[in-house]
Amino acid sequence: MEAIGPRSHATVLKVTEPEPPRPLSDVGAKKATSSVIDVRSSLSLSPASCSNDNSSHGGGGSATPATTDTSATFGSRLLTPKQDVFEYNAWDHVDPGSDHERYAEEMIRQQREFPAPAEEKDAYNARPNEFWDQFYQSNQNKFFKDRKWLKLEFPELFNWTSSPRFSSASRVRVMELGCGAGNIVFPLLQEMPDRRLMVHACDFSKTAVEVVKGTREKLQPEDQARCDAFIWDISSDRLPEGVAEGSVDFIVMVFVFSALHPSQWRQTIDNLYKASLLKPGGMVFFRDYGRYDLAQVRFKKHRLLEDNLYARGDGTRVYFFTSEQIHAFFGERFVVEQNAVDRRLIVNRKRKVKMYRVWLQGKFRKPDWLDP
Repeated sequence: MEAIGPRSHATVLKVTEPEPPRPLSDVGAKKATSSVIDVRSSLSLSPASCSNDNSSHGGGGSATPATTDTSATFGSRLLTPKQDVFEYNAWDHVDPGSDHERYAEEMIRQQREFPAPAEEKDAYNARPNEFWDQFYQSNQNKFFKDRKWLKLEFPELFNWTSSPRFSSASRVRVMELGCGAGNIVFPLLQEMPDRRLMVHACDFSKTAVEVVKGTREKLQPEDQARCDAFIWDISSDRLPEGVAEGSVDFIVMVFVFSALHPSQWRQTIDNLYKASLLKPGGMVFFRDYGRYDLAQVRFKKHRLLEDNLYARGDGTRVYFFTSEQIHAFFGERFVVEQNAVDRRLIVNRKRKVKMYRVWLQGKFRKPDWLDP
């Protein structure tokens, strides 16, 4: 794992975890045929985005019901010209500015001069699941915190109980892709006692799945019956056993798309959309790394695999996206209900160092027969 950062060009830094999330607003609903939602300068998500991040491994988020006001401001701690930037550990909705962009581009230029050796690239790309196995063997369920921000960021996972759409449903299925140690699965089960809820947790790391199964065994029998865990590569052309085609109501993808090689993105989107996992009208909830995030500019020599795709020190891969890319991937087939950029400024008050975090978040709905 990359733990060193671009300090004043040479000090080792550790990003501290921010305070728990505060509510934020959403991006207005857009049709799949609409143009890219430009949120780079006008939108930013809440402080929650930083929680659970651990620098270069997945972070968090938080949100409230949608509005058509695309000028809405996310987060509540805003930096004004009269305030001291080092007064607090973190600030919301901070545009890094052109100086930081030039700095990030220079760091990436240097990364391109010293990419990963060809033989290492082949190893990282040929056996990605093995590196994640090693990660979970070392960390088990102790690395990531439970993603308790989920209810703020994706309330649809919780308020379906009062939706007419599900009033007659005998089963409501949530599927988490790249479940890791279950930091979404188990908080969701705890928060949602409705016995109609069924949570499918999958990961291509067998060790991660074993960790989830071990935690599941500690649940009450009635909650054990509401979840399962299994190995599945989401970029595979085979659907997982035990999950019927078109049976899933909600899919959660939190810091998982970035672990894929770009050549796997198309098949993954196909799996989500076609007569496969999602029901018509089903939702995908997405969160992942944004371009020029601190974790990207921190990478040193011999970590770059391809443009914007890196191998961490533990061998796991990570890609850094733009909101335009995310819209292009999902907007071809899904109704884009949110495509937002979450920007936060983290500061080390003792060392007077600024660090910029960038995440992307989206909500994508599979059209149903009611859509024109």
